[in-house]
Amino acid sequence: MSDNSQIFFNKKILIYGLGKSGLSSFNFLKNKNEVYLFDDNLSLKINKPLKKKILKFKELLNIKFDLIILSPGIDIKKCKLKNLLKKKNKDIYTDLDIFYAFYKNISITITGTNGKSTTCKLLYDIFKDQKKDVRLVGNIGTPILSIKKISKKTIFVIEASSYQLEYSKIFSSKFAAILNIAPDHLERHGNLNNYIRAKFKIFNNQKRGAIGFVNKNDHLIQKRIKEKKLKLKIVNVDTKLNKYLLKRIRNKYFLSRSNQANLSFVLEVIKKFNIKSNQLFKSVNKFKGLNYRQKIIYNKNKLIIINDSKSTSYSSSKELLEMYENIHWLIGGIPKKDDKLFLSKRYFKNIKIYVFGKNFKKFSKDLKEKTEFKKFKNLNLALSTIFKNILKKKHSNNTILFSPASASFDSFKNFEERGLYFNELIKRHLNERKII
Repeated sequence: MSDNSQIFFNKKILIYGLGKSGLSSFNFLKNKNEVYLFDDNLSLKINKPLKKKILKFKELLNIKFDLIILSPGIDIKKCKLKNLLKKKNKDIYTDLDIFYAFYKNISITITGTNGKSTTCKLLYDIFKDQKKDVRLVGNIGTPILSIKKISKKTIFVIEASSYQLEYSKIFSSKFAAILNIAPDHLERHGNLNNYIRAKFKIFNNQKRGAIGFVNKNDHLIQKRIKEKKLKLKIVNVDTKLNKYLLKRIRNKYFLSRSNQANLSFVLEVIKKFNIKSNQLFKSVNKFKGLNYRQKIIYNKNKLIIINDSKSTSYSSSKELLEMYENIHWLIGGIPKKDDKLFLSKRYFKNIKIYVFGKNFKKFSKDLKEKTEFKKFKNLNLALSTIFKNILKKKHSNNTILFSPASASFDSFKNFEERGLYFNELIKRHLNERKII
């Protein structure tokens, strides 16, 4: 236990935001402090004992809190407590801060615009195959404070989003990596510079002996490093794998440049641990990837179907648009602010675009003049048209690419729900047309 633990001991604490992160923070702190809860959403389904701890807005204003634990989903500029948060900015912490205050385990923290989850899962699998006590936590879905039975040997692989890092104060990680940076979440951060600043907070508190890993080929990252003049040791990762390494990789998952880049970070980080090369590549070659991330769900009869529901920006869809032939690209959802697709004109000859949902104006503005462009009320109707078009030319190769390049919250709880729905639709269409 660290001296920092006193920050979260015997205090009057408000936990703002009652998702997984907020509730795990409450359970961790409730026996050591006087803890209260608040959420902008009054219709949350929470058990009765917890409801007693939830304050009403007027009650909250009459209490002087020592600390506020802010959940990642809370936007300090738009939430109900924005005035309070501005006044108490120096007293705002996150669940990452709480974790660091109480534990000093070896941790590997990964952030970046694209590839965080895949990189974290591959690291986790490698350690797991070596019988290490390793935990996969953070933005990937498991709150870091929900982990039990932690020993000194426990290794944490942490996925950290810009939302989590933005308000962290003391969090530090033995190993920390920024995979890449492209414009994203600008509706929250306001501009690209603020977004980059949030990402680079991962390096703010690193202690002696800590190492930062950054993308050697990312100009936004390299520019920021030169401006900031970081004091910690930096490893510049070459995301282009050499021929020797490529020969050792027999896993088709790593055919894409983005997954090779993710792997390059894993190979650099893992050098700091005593893992033999043969054992390492055994884990790499059996890695199956994560659902809804560039996942090929069908590959028969000259038809490839890819579920990339995790795509929430043009930058995350770009590589797939460059890889495949005769692409029927399904996009739709809530577009990201100021998002742009930087794709060479020659690729658009290979792409037909099918936009589903209500927010087609942004996509139309960005893409309509570039290639064939159609709009649909929903995803199912768009798929029906695609399959009709494919069956007309069933002797040619076709790719159905579900890479929405936008957030899912217009119609779905999250990208997982959106991805699962797409899989169900595909099964139905394949069965109806007797393609399977």
